[in-house]
Amino acid sequence: MAPDSPRLRMEGITKSFPGVKALKGVSFDLRPGEVHALVGENGAGKSTLLKIMTGIHPDYSGVFEYDGAPVHFRSIRDAQEAGISIVHQELNMMGDLTVAQNIFIGRESRSLFISDRELNRRAQRLIDDYDIGVEPTALLRELSVGKAQLVEIARALSFPATQVLILDEPTAALSEAESLDLLERVRRLRESGVSVVYVSHRMHEIMAISDRVTVLRDGENAGTVATADTTMNGIIEMMVGRQVINAPKTKSNVPPDAPVVLRADSLTSPDVKGVSFELRAGEILGLAGLVGAGRTELMRIVAGADRASSGSVEVRGRTRSFRHPHDAIRAGIAYLSEDRKRYGLLLGLSVADNSVLPSYDLVSTGPVVRNGAVSRVTRRYVEQLRIKTPSIHQATRNLSGGNQQKVVLAKWLLRDVDILIFDEPTRGIDIGARAEIYQLMNDLAAEGKSILLVSSDLDEVLHMSDRVLVMCEGRLTGELDIADATQVKIMELATKQEERDAA
Repeated sequence: MAPDSPRLRMEGITKSFPGVKALKGVSFDLRPGEVHALVGENGAGKSTLLKIMTGIHPDYSGVFEYDGAPVHFRSIRDAQEAGISIVHQELNMMGDLTVAQNIFIGRESRSLFISDRELNRRAQRLIDDYDIGVEPTALLRELSVGKAQLVEIARALSFPATQVLILDEPTAALSEAESLDLLERVRRLRESGVSVVYVSHRMHEIMAISDRVTVLRDGENAGTVATADTTMNGIIEMMVGRQVINAPKTKSNVPPDAPVVLRADSLTSPDVKGVSFELRAGEILGLAGLVGAGRTELMRIVAGADRASSGSVEVRGRTRSFRHPHDAIRAGIAYLSEDRKRYGLLLGLSVADNSVLPSYDLVSTGPVVRNGAVSRVTRRYVEQLRIKTPSIHQATRNLSGGNQQKVVLAKWLLRDVDILIFDEPTRGIDIGARAEIYQLMNDLAAEGKSILLVSSDLDEVLHMSDRVLVMCEGRLTGELDIADATQVKIMELATKQEERDAA
């Protein structure tokens, strides 16, 4: 292979499934020692292309070359032995096995008499090479998500021929600190000559780590650009096919005389330490902080999911005591959980059933559910929220993350609540759907609804909020008007940096 030749080249790749053409003549190449980002909305074809690269989908048409020679992988093992490994978003490891056993799982039979000591020795070499900082004898379930992710990367790199590493949403479940650590490790891999395909919905990571970006849209190439020659907005516009405004908010949209709709006074629990705040009509109030700061725990108290040991919540001038989420819902408060699949939806039920779940009294006559009413209100919100589904009777588990989030929102709009708590509302959602969620939130605020926004994405907090509260270790450490808020100021408050400086 010539020094300037691509390590991996795909041209005219086409792949069809029954009733749908997932890829339509897609081209992609990867150079030695390059981080090449692959981006696109959910359904754009990214996963299908990765599965062809790694031998999961052997039936396709088009040219696939590796190290200058034609290849056609028919299994994951074919790709691994050629030098291509993938780390999936959902970690594919065994919690009750040790780190060493997980790294070499499936390959022990090649040396039937290998001892545990030898297995641990080999694993320790990889652990040292990649500075993972774990014991080879530790059980995987004892590790943090970040450490487990690094172990899976070490496993991918443990195949002797590995020259291409595919990282699929590698920071989706990581804290901010773990994400920064992973990005630094990717840089080191690039410097060592490993080629990396980096898939992520987090645009700031794409801009920080990649050398080039290829955008897929509806199964086709929307373009490949050098990262240094484009902008975040430019990439997003290639992805969605339209202009998207993605600038931080510079001033609050809330009139100074807007009425207070919710007041929390000295809320205290094991994870929340005497927090007080106010929320005004039509306001988007952001809550920032590091993982473990207590933001979700605070919101669960406000939403009636957990009880405070002391303190009070006042809604529209009336002190309320919530013993159950039903009490908060009746007071006009809805909680959109950070884990929508576990707490926000019944995935086996249809879009229609999920949409009316908290509002059967509105679509029933006595004990009898009026199916016509269910269909009418569901279709109204499917149209209003632009929920992409082939039918209102489609099981919610079959929708994309963005459309699942819209179904959660639909059920609370039908309930006509005034205060919405969005906890990590765009986690796992592609850029196009994220822009739509932002627009919906802004529309709700313009209608007078009030929003509490919990987000670990500081760009999201600055983009959406009228005011920002910052928490650290269960305490409120600061409040910033959006006109004065910056990432640096938020992080200082989130880490109590100002207190340390003053000490």
